Amino acid sequence: MNPSAAFTLSNPEGLYDPSANAYSHVAEVQAGSRLVYIAGQGGEDLAGHLSARFDEQARQALVNLKIALASRGASLQQVFKLTLLVVDHSEERLRQWVAQAERAWDGAMTPTCTLIPVPRLALDGMLVEVEAVAALPAA
Repeated sequence: MNPSAAFTLSNPEGLYDPSANAYSHVAEVQAGSRLVYIAGQGGEDLAGHLSARFDEQARQALVNLKIALASRGASLQQVFKLTLLVVDHSEERLRQWVAQAERAWDGAMTPTCTLIPVPRLALDGMLVEVEAVAALPAA
């Protein structure tokens, strides 16, 4: 079964190609799909440790997202919407996020995404948080 059968991603003509920034413009979810909402995942490891480096936190946040999705029988390929919160956003942090997202999605089309620069997150030292919505075919 195709893991993305519950939705379709697209980049309509007339809008710039967002793939260089690791997102898509439009996600259409098929009626009857099972939706899974994942709370914001930060870059802390199982022991609660946060690296001081943004790229390491971004990588770990995606690992944490994969674990949360797997708990419901889903994967990154079934995510159609991300919300990304970045402390002290910069073009360099965006490049680091894109590199981690491209690695995580392994060349597949990446979900729709809204990046929101923020002054701080829940934990001291937390630099990135990502929440997701996934669509799975109805059981």
